[in-house]
Amino acid sequence: MNKSELIMTLKTEAKISKLEAATVVQIFFDSMTDAMAKGDRIEVRGLCSFFIKNHKSYAGRNPKTGEKVIIKPKKLPFFKAGKELKERVNC
Repeated sequence: MNKSELIMTLKTEAKISKLEAATVVQIFFDSMTDAMAKGDRIEVRGLCSFFIKNHKSYAGRNPKTGEKVIIKPKKLPFFKAGKELKERVNC
């Protein structure tokens, strides 16, 4: 399912206009993005959680030259499926 399919499902299920559904979806995604940018954890009970993982600096290699390169520390978003989601997928 992509974003436009999500908007159409919300429009149909909630019996609202496509513009209202698109606004709701955009507000939802924006608030999730803002929370994660602040370093907050997002948890939707039974469905999933999103959080930031901190990765330390490490030595890597340039694949073309084989030269050692220092990879800077970084923060990456991480998704973890909830128990109920795992059970529904595996039924």
